[in-house]
Amino acid sequence: MAYLKPGWLTTKIFNPLAKVTGMGETLTVTARRTKKPQRIPIISVDVDGSKYLVSTRGEAEWVKNVRADPNVKIGSTDYVAREIPEQDRPPILTAYRKKAGRVVEGYFEQLPHEADHPVFVVTPEG
Repeated sequence: MAYLKPGWLTTKIFNPLAKVTGMGETLTVTARRTKKPQRIPIISVDVDGSKYLVSTRGEAEWVKNVRADPNVKIGSTDYVAREIPEQDRPPILTAYRKKAGRVVEGYFEQLPHEADHPVFVVTPEG
């Protein structure tokens, strides 16, 4: 699966700034190797009453970590994630692109297929 590695500006400036300023939400997953928390700024999208996570960059580390341990946290709420099959992704990706706007369009131009963008539905734990 394809992956667009973030550049220096994104990892050193944008992501830390997004976390500090509260831009979007913070996803916390358990890293598969170290078992330490990995925090990623995300934009979730609600479609038909369900909350979804979309990987704009493809097969990112957080995606691999969620596949290994589907117990995640968004903000202070615990969720269980389940990956959505490729054929069910189009309406979710459309809603996500509309919500996230121009910020994500370059990723979808570079990775144009639904298969390139893992999507997870998250359900509150309990």
